[in-house]
Amino acid sequence: MRKLVLFAHISLDGFAGDIAGGLRFLSYNEELQQFADELVKTVGAPVYGKNTYQLMAGYWPTVLDDPNADKHSLDHARWVQQIPKIVFSTTLPSADWNNTTLIKDNLVEEVNTLKQQPGKDLVIFGSPGLAKSLMNLGLIDEYKLTLHPVILGAGINLFDNNTPMSKLKLLESKTLGSGVVTLHYSAR
Repeated sequence: MRKLVLFAHISLDGFAGDIAGGLRFLSYNEELQQFADELVKTVGAPVYGKNTYQLMAGYWPTVLDDPNADKHSLDHARWVQQIPKIVFSTTLPSADWNNTTLIKDNLVEEVNTLKQQPGKDLVIFGSPGLAKSLMNLGLIDEYKLTLHPVILGAGINLFDNNTPMSKLKLLESKTLGSGVVTLHYSAR
């Protein structure tokens, strides 16, 4: 059975994006890139909310046509272009990016059906709004978080007052040279 895994970068005060939704606060370097590359190997299908999907669909296909794109970016662009993608949105009229399935309703039923399919894990990339909905429904099986050594003070929160209390089991943690701490928790 596949797991539904949330992968998110967060600030020390729990924000998954700055006030404008950006990720400029990330301590992104080669070591964090290696961590992300290892995570990508576990992905059977990226899962997105509407906003993250639109950002990804608007960016990664353009990398394929960019003569100045580096090898790592091109490899990732090819991977994300071909892999089955899932977007959850009640308002998105269509999802036209190659190999994308749009799910508009029956969230619990659809996620449970996807988990029953063979293959690698379903991984939510960012998408804090979707992540909160899935947390509230108890559908997330694992959390893979990168905790960045910065306090934003404001931004897009990953957890809020509606997030139910959940006791998690730490599976793995690692401190990177940049001060980023990678955290891997099981929800069950």
